[in-house]
Amino acid sequence: MTSRVPIFLVLLSIAWVGIPRSSCLTRADDWPHWMGPRHDGVWRESGILDTFPEGGPNVLWRAKIGQGHAGPAVVGDRLYVMDRVVGNRLVEGDKPQTPGPRSIPGSERVICMDVKSGDTVWTYEYDCPYQIAYPTGPRCTPAVDTEYVYTLGAMGKLICLRAATGDVVWEKNLTDDYDTKPPLWGFASHPYVDGNRLLVAVGGKGSGIVAFDKKTGAEIWRSVTTADIGYAPLVIFEHTDGRQLIYWHTESIDSLDPETGKRFWSVKFPEEKNESQVSVATPRIFGNRLLICEYYKGTVLLEIGSNPPSVTQLRRSYKTDPRNRSTLNTLMTTPLVKNGFAYSVANDTKDNGLFRCIEIESGEVKWTKPDWMGSKPVIFSTAFIVEHEDRNFIFNDAGELMIVKLSPDGFEEIDRAALIKPTGVTRGRDIVWCHPAFSNGRMYVRNDEEIICVDLRKTGASTQSEK
Repeated sequence: MTSRVPIFLVLLSIAWVGIPRSSCLTRADDWPHWMGPRHDGVWRESGILDTFPEGGPNVLWRAKIGQGHAGPAVVGDRLYVMDRVVGNRLVEGDKPQTPGPRSIPGSERVICMDVKSGDTVWTYEYDCPYQIAYPTGPRCTPAVDTEYVYTLGAMGKLICLRAATGDVVWEKNLTDDYDTKPPLWGFASHPYVDGNRLLVAVGGKGSGIVAFDKKTGAEIWRSVTTADIGYAPLVIFEHTDGRQLIYWHTESIDSLDPETGKRFWSVKFPEEKNESQVSVATPRIFGNRLLICEYYKGTVLLEIGSNPPSVTQLRRSYKTDPRNRSTLNTLMTTPLVKNGFAYSVANDTKDNGLFRCIEIESGEVKWTKPDWMGSKPVIFSTAFIVEHEDRNFIFNDAGELMIVKLSPDGFEEIDRAALIKPTGVTRGRDIVWCHPAFSNGRMYVRNDEEIICVDLRKTGASTQSEK
């Protein structure tokens, strides 16, 4: 059963519906979906602080929220986020590592908040029992497109809501409609708005990925059969000769026509089935190259051709388990790619997360920093890297925001501040897994209890965006 629940508490995470543009006035960027306005993890606003003030940056507001890993989206003066509400917060002992017959009761919510105050504007809630590992809430960042907001829950509930009111425009239950089941760790590949289409990794025979009409929910096309859809976000390769939708699932990397779903090419990666399918990190496109990093099999570097669409494999790191000091085998952290080098969190044979830089063309490791989280390596440590001008804001899973310069010469930490309590649990340690949103000179991030707005503006600065 579904219900709209207007509520006046403080909740959730971000999407901002806009201030009108003019030819002579710049404005702060929205953060309308996963990895920001251009899907590239770059924050282009100016007037941002260089170091944190004593005691850390100012938290402008805090609002209560339920469980979840879903990051916020921000558009204009509105923030959109998802959460899950149950009787009590789950602890690790309650989290089945594999789905089973046990169904965990609870409901998922879509929350719209005022970005200036954190006050709730509207809430949409629906019943959603979980049968997935780590049943701690939704994973997907909402996608906001003009008057609509699109959300995908951990069990496969796909919804289009009116951004202003929270009224349902259309909805799908992907597991019922396409005779499929959620991935082991739940649906996590974010919905992607492309023109008049909403692209979604669905699953099922011939429907690994489906394009829906974004206004009506009608199916436009379906494509790809795969045993498991994986978790990696969809990306689009743009070229003057055409566009290609890149879909990395658990068996291969596929290039599709975004208009029709026709498959252009496919590259098997990994070559052998893993003990657990971990296609998670966002594929990175730079120029006509595509870099994909995987926990068990390392990296693959492809060259994408167009007119006609084609692919050439330039490099592949390992066919066997590469968890050593010679590859960028990231688990969840989307790499930063810049000037021929890639930076991310790799993993050693003890599952410790180590920050690493590789030269992309050769795969050569330039440096590794085991103690980037503290005095010693941390098991399965992960981070969300957002590029800003000549440095990076890195939000780590201990709830700290770091300002870091990354270069082939090393990892230069400028500052760090503890901002939010890690309320989740994995492998015996507390974590917070949420990709922050950056908009209007502020950062918005959540845990399983609250969402906060952090002021990152220079004192007296008016935040502007690059044209």
